[in-house]
Parts: sequence; C-alpha cells; structure tokens
Amino acid sequence: MNTLEIKEIRNPEDFGELTKQQFVDFLFEHLDQFGDPKHDIEKSIDYAFSTAEGKGGFLLAAYYDNNLVGGLVMNNTGMSGYIPENILVYVAVDSQYRGKGFGEQIIKKSFELAEGNIKLHVEYDNPAKRLYERVGMKTKYAEMRYEKK
Repeated sequence: MNTLEIKEIRNPEDFGELTKQQFVDFLFEHLDQFGDPKHDIEKSIDYAFSTAEGKGGFLLAAYYDNNLVGGLVMNNTGMSGYIPENILVYVAVDSQYRGKGFGEQIIKKSFELAEGNIKLHVEYDNPAKRLYERVGMKTKYAEMRYEKK
C-alpha cells in the first residue's frame, strides 16, 4: 500500500528535484477559483524563505506514488496574541487525489511544524472550509478589506 510522503521545505535547496516554478504552477492549478495569480504565490514562497526578523515560514510538498499531489505554504506573521504567529497561506491537493484524506494529513503536519497559533483566510463557499473545521479550526472574524485605487 502506498502512503503519503510529506516533505518539509524551508529554503530553496530543500526543493530537491522539484523546482520553485513547478511548486508555484502546482498551487496555481489546484487552488482553482480560490487561488491567486502566480506572482502572489511566488511572493508567499519568497516570504517563507526570508531570514529577515519577523518573516519566514515553510512549505510542504506531498507525494503519493512519487507524484506531487499536495502543497502548502505557511508564513510567519512576526506577531502573537491578537494576530496568530502563523498564517496558512495556501494549501492545495490535486483534484484527482481529493477525498483520500491527503489534505487533512498535510494540514495536520503543518500544525506540528508551526510554532504558535495559526490562522487562514477561506472563502465562505470554499468546500475546503469543512476540512478546516474538521481539523479544529474555528471561525473567529469576518475579514473586511479596503483596497486603495
């Protein structure tokens, strides 16, 4: 029986055979309509690799049968208390492998590795919201934004 292998990536050298661009492309494709432009995904990865004070984080790449089937980006916020220490920026599972528990395993692994509390933003109509609730996340605030023109 094949098992899910989850690889921790804390700097560009940890990618191994996988490239940063392949990881970005994977997230972009499998986040579907809930994703962001590729340059925003790249920014979150660069932030995770930053050694500047208050920055940092990690990525997780999940493999099944030697195929990339899941990815996650966790960024440090540089804060604590009213703003959790970490933000789970992106998590995606290849649509062919959804419903097998891989998303839950990836998220739980990120909980083990992250130091401090974790928040994430999720659209109300995102089916993954149920997964986040199942792993113990709770709705605390409705996010509102003002965007300068």
